[in-house]
Amino acid sequence: MAHFRGTIQGARGEASRLGGKSSGLQITAASWQGAVCVDLYEKDGVDMARICLALHTNGAGSHHEIYNGPIRGTRA
Repeated sequence: MAHFRGTIQGARGEASRLGGKSSGLQITAASWQGAVCVDLYEKDGVDMARICLALHTNGAGSHHEIYNGPIRGTRA
């Protein structure tokens, strides 16, 4: 059974992918100037997210971790 779900919307419509606790879910969205990566994974029973700027396959951009920690909702 899937633990994580990712969706994408583009010119061809919507698509989705699933990931389990052992596989996680890795997502990369890129432009010609760089990329953004999101990794969802489970660690010690806690759902975690790692968000970073990354290099595009053409070498543009830079690598910089923005966040690496638990996925938590907050209430105002």
